[in-house]
Amino acid sequence: MNDVISTRTENDILEVTLDRPKANAIDLKTSRQMGDVFQEFRDNDELRVAIVRTAGDKFFSAGWDLKAAADTDAVDGDYGVGGFAGLQELRDLNKPVIAAVNGMAVGGGFELALSCDLIYAADHTTFALPEIRAGTLADAATLKLPRRIPYHVAMEMLLTGRWMDAVEAQKWGLVNGVLPKEELEDHVWTIARQLASGPPLVFASIKQVAREAETMKFQDAMNRITKRQFSTVDILYGSEDGMEGFKAFAEKRDPVWKGK
Repeated sequence: MNDVISTRTENDILEVTLDRPKANAIDLKTSRQMGDVFQEFRDNDELRVAIVRTAGDKFFSAGWDLKAAADTDAVDGDYGVGGFAGLQELRDLNKPVIAAVNGMAVGGGFELALSCDLIYAADHTTFALPEIRAGTLADAATLKLPRRIPYHVAMEMLLTGRWMDAVEAQKWGLVNGVLPKEELEDHVWTIARQLASGPPLVFASIKQVAREAETMKFQDAMNRITKRQFSTVDILYGSEDGMEGFKAFAEKRDPVWKGK
């Protein structure tokens, strides 16, 4: 796509690579470009799964580009359609996104990984939120991290800026798996192919319900599901795919998902 963001596709899988030496830091321009890529992924019915990765194996991403911030970029500037790094605030993204984290995920780089649905990390990967040391707020992480891992562990990272290695991250359920760095890409692609063969309308329902029901009472959310008041659930329950799983089971065959 350009010299910073590149993409490749395999059938219905999109791989997005950020390559911005030396630390894959993200300035406003890069964030807007990433937002354009992820918006296109969201809106393209031919694409079902995305992989987010970065070049090199030292830094997954150092997050917000502080040099650009000190020069021309305002912290409250235009990050683009998806907010920081294109994913953080992208509305209605109802497709699975996998992060392949290879190296240090720092600040906004950590938040980029948190914006994905599945996170797989190379065994030398480390995570940190050093914003406290710069006297600023790790905004998205402050909202998300205490919901992903035990509250006191999340608060320790936020309040002290300490580093967490990949093994500990897996212990707390922050990452789905830890692999040798030479095996990370193949493993992530295996998971992506598995997801791409699955029912896209069900995936869309899972993502919308999980996202929108987060602040609802359980019974209110259940009522919305049964009354088909989530748009993706309404589409699923009235679709060909909605019956395909039952038919395939009865006919003793693998289901064929059409996404309609």
